[in-house]
Amino acid sequence: MRLDTPEGNFPPTRRNVAASLFFAGYATAAVSSCASPVTTPSDELITEDVHINGFNGYSLPAYVARPAGRARHGAIIVVNEIFGIHDYIKDVCRRFAREGYVAIAPDYFDRAGDPAPMTEFAQIREIVATAGYEQVMGDTSGAIDWLRAQRFTNGDIGITGFCWGGTVVWMAAAHLTHIKAGVAWYGRVVRPAPGSWGSEEERPWPLDVAADIDAPVLGLYAENDSGIPLEGVERFRAALVAANRPSEIIVYPGVQHGFHADYRQSYNAEAAADGWARALAWFRRHGVA
Repeated sequence: MRLDTPEGNFPPTRRNVAASLFFAGYATAAVSSCASPVTTPSDELITEDVHINGFNGYSLPAYVARPAGRARHGAIIVVNEIFGIHDYIKDVCRRFAREGYVAIAPDYFDRAGDPAPMTEFAQIREIVATAGYEQVMGDTSGAIDWLRAQRFTNGDIGITGFCWGGTVVWMAAAHLTHIKAGVAWYGRVVRPAPGSWGSEEERPWPLDVAADIDAPVLGLYAENDSGIPLEGVERFRAALVAANRPSEIIVYPGVQHGFHADYRQSYNAEAAADGWARALAWFRRHGVA
């Protein structure tokens, strides 16, 4: 899961764009014409683009939203879907900030490009495939280090992620220190079938490390997820129980993958609201406050 391409050979990144580090808008390949995305205001918040020390010393851009003032707060790392850092992910950060958290969304795909404005899934997958397991864990570790060094954080760190990012949550909870709790939204937990997307890289998956997941993680899944069969989710749940791990999995009946993504056709307002309330309660219950 290594990035063997020298950093200097990647296409120009958004780090070189003066106006903003991130694409302004919603993921073009997934946005629904009938969607009504939630917009969280930024008044009384501080929002900024920063850089963190990522894998192999890479200067990785990240979006941060936090309460204004001098108080110290718990922090949440927000891990994006395959579409990168677009308005939905930034809005999730602002939602956490309004709950009193410092929220940071690292741009894991910055080395290879920006998938958000793309319309072709083949192009998006090419970018996502460059973010290998070692890089992603290294970038997440860099986000943890950055948070721990800030005067406005209190050392309590949680992590949440959606789809691709949901898998990252489980793996980070198994391998990275200083994470107190996680919430994984419909992230793949078993190795993809040979020949399917994501199976090319030789890497561990959550089922492989179930016994090592020490930080409590709440998994939020969809009954009608065409990409993540419930059979695999149930196998993973059984592995967590057998290993006596402090994690839980909830499956929402009748909903689809991406039920929290309010810019997509799969959005389900009831399940999204329930999952959000459970996520906040989970973090507070496990000391991220």
